Amino acid sequence: MAKRDYYEVLSVARDASDEEIKKSYRKLAIKYHPDKNPGDKAAEEKFKELSEAYEALSDQQKRAAYDQYGHAAFDPRARSRGGGGFHDPFDIFREVFGGGGGSSIFGDIFGESRRDPAGPERGADLRYDMELSFEEAALGCEREISVTKMDSCERCHGSGAEAGSTHKNCPPCGGRGQVISSRGIFSIAQTCPRCQGAGRIIEKPCRVCEGSGRQERGSKIKIKVPPGVDTGTRLRSNGNGEGGSRGGPPGDLYVVLHVKAHEIFEREGDDLICEVPVQFVQAALGAEIEVPTLTGKASIRVPEGTQPGTVFRLKGKGVKNIQGYGWGDLHVRVSVEVPTRLNHAQRTKLQEFAGLCDASVNPLSRGFFEKAKRFFG
Repeated sequence: MAKRDYYEVLSVARDASDEEIKKSYRKLAIKYHPDKNPGDKAAEEKFKELSEAYEALSDQQKRAAYDQYGHAAFDPRARSRGGGGFHDPFDIFREVFGGGGGSSIFGDIFGESRRDPAGPERGADLRYDMELSFEEAALGCEREISVTKMDSCERCHGSGAEAGSTHKNCPPCGGRGQVISSRGIFSIAQTCPRCQGAGRIIEKPCRVCEGSGRQERGSKIKIKVPPGVDTGTRLRSNGNGEGGSRGGPPGDLYVVLHVKAHEIFEREGDDLICEVPVQFVQAALGAEIEVPTLTGKASIRVPEGTQPGTVFRLKGKGVKNIQGYGWGDLHVRVSVEVPTRLNHAQRTKLQEFAGLCDASVNPLSRGFFEKAKRFFG
């Protein structure tokens, strides 16, 4: 399916100012945010589309590239145009609205009432750094990781209370959430240290988690790594962050990838580069040689008279594009290997060969030395 024009997505004119773009994004992002449209896949896709469009048009360099090249500007292979991948749409949302991703931001934005201090609270997001082999990153894989984190208490199921226990007004503050102390003619109101401003306390806290609703536990989490990732790619595992307090939803786990170098291949975007040594005789007479690929091997024809540094392109033998733009290519660079040890017979044959050669056999050498003669007068 073809992508819509980013200006159309944000409902702004092509000459819109930065402020107009931001204002339109804020309005539409609130309308289609998944928290406002639970279970609505269409709204979720529109939210992602809005975030992608805003990220492109809010950056002057990216906007200029988009105005000139369209969506092709953000193909990772078009590095010279300032292109590249897009960030998590929820990160864009938090950046624009200045929130940390917690529930309080949504109360301000969506017009909801202020959060109950004694009510459920979302758990914190977590980060995990994962090292991958070159092949795992290029071809994709599934890994299982171990994470020790605060999770929902198994005994009280996150409520923080023993079975049958109820909430009651906090005795020190009388349910107000604040305590007032007098100092002369002044009265000072402070958050109640007992209930932390909630105004209520649990009559019988859970004896395992002591009322917090959480306990530290180790978890094993399966992470599916898509093909084409690279160092710095961040994967989001929904609901695998820390457990929420008082029955609140868990946070998310963000897995940051670090790819190890390969012994043979180098990566440039979605393309791979491989330097292959070719024997002197093969380069001179021509030959068919086998070269490695990520998934096995392939054959290429080295024509007669191939020079060092010649590059052969194997289409589609690179890395799969993570955004779905197909596959990169494999570029095989030829390195002509010069013999280092010659026996008497080999040396004799080469000397005979040299005696049979004239300037036409080595045109590069002839051209260079003719230029050198002119240079030195």
